[in-house]
Amino acid sequence: MKKLLAVAGAAIVALASGVAVAADAPVHWRLSHWVPPSHPLQPAFEAWAKSIADESHGSITITIYPAQQLGKAFDHYDMARDDIADITHVSPGYQPGRFPIFALGSMPFLVSNAKGGSAALDEWYRPYAKTEMKDVHFCLAHFHDPGTFHSNKKIVVPADVKGLRVRVATDTIGEFVRLLGGTTVNAAAPEARDVIARGVADAITFPWRSLFLFGIDKVVKYHLDMPFYVTPFVLVINNGKYDALAPDQKKVVDDHCTSAWAEKLASPWADWEHSGRAMIKAEAGHEFIEPTPAQVQEWRDAAKPLKAEWAASVKKVGGDPDAIYAAFVAAMKKHGALY
Repeated sequence: MKKLLAVAGAAIVALASGVAVAADAPVHWRLSHWVPPSHPLQPAFEAWAKSIADESHGSITITIYPAQQLGKAFDHYDMARDDIADITHVSPGYQPGRFPIFALGSMPFLVSNAKGGSAALDEWYRPYAKTEMKDVHFCLAHFHDPGTFHSNKKIVVPADVKGLRVRVATDTIGEFVRLLGGTTVNAAAPEARDVIARGVADAITFPWRSLFLFGIDKVVKYHLDMPFYVTPFVLVINNGKYDALAPDQKKVVDDHCTSAWAEKLASPWADWEHSGRAMIKAEAGHEFIEPTPAQVQEWRDAAKPLKAEWAASVKKVGGDPDAIYAAFVAAMKKHGALY
C-alpha cells in the first residue's frame, strides 16, 4: 500500500509540475521544409525536434521532410493550415500581399544581423501573428543573414536595376525592383539557379553561402558588397494538431516556440551564410562592387517609398503602421540588430 501511494504521489507531483508523463498519448508530427538536407537549417531543426522529444519524455516525436518532399516552397503556409504537414517552415514573402504586417521584416536597410535580429523579429511579430496568421498556430519567426544583389550585369547604384529581370527573395524586394524600373521573376530558392541559367533572370537577391548550395555561384559574376536586405521566415503548426496536445505537451511545444529558440535556430545558419562572402571572393571569375558612402545613401533614398507603400497596405487591414514600425525599430535596437 505504501508503495502504491508513493507511485501515485510521484505521478501527482509530475502532473502538477507540468512534466510530460507516459500517460500522454504519443504524438508523431511531420515537419516540412524546402531547402536541401545539406542546408544548416536541417541540423538546427533536428536539434529543435530532439529537444522537444527529450522534454516530452518521448511523447512528441517529429520526422523532418526536407527538399520539398511534401510540397512546394510557395505552398508551405497552406500545407500547415490544411494538415498536409503538421509543422512547416514558411517564407511568407513568397505570397505577395498576404501578410502585410510581417512584410516589414523584408524592408531593405533595417536589419544588420540575423542573430539578434531573429530574436527581435519574433518578439515584435508575436502579438500580430494572432490575427495575421490565425489559421495556423504561430511558433516562431527568424531571419537569414543579410543578402544582396548577385548578377550577370554590373549593379552599382539604383539606376543600374532599370531594365533588369531580377529573381527576388520577397515581394517587398520585388516592389523595390519595380520602383527602380526592373521586372521581377518569381522562383523559390530551389528553382533560382535555373531561371538565371536559362536567361529568364539577369540577377538575384540572395544570401552569400547559399549561392554555392544551390549552384548559383556558377551562373552569376557580379556581387554588390552591401548588407542590402534580410528575408524573414516563420515556423508554424497546424491548429488542430496543436489544440489536440495534452496540457503538459503544449507546455513543451510552447517552451520551444520562443524568441530565444528563434535566435538559436537562426544562429548556425547565420554563421554559415556569413562565411560565404569570403568563399565567393576567393573564387576566380567573380567581381565585388563595394559602394561608396554616397552610393549607399542613394540606395537608402531609393528605398524610402517602400515604407509608404507598406504603411498603406497595413492600413487596409486595420493596422496602425506608425505604431507597428516603432515597435519593430525598438525590438531591433533592444537586440542590437538595427542597421
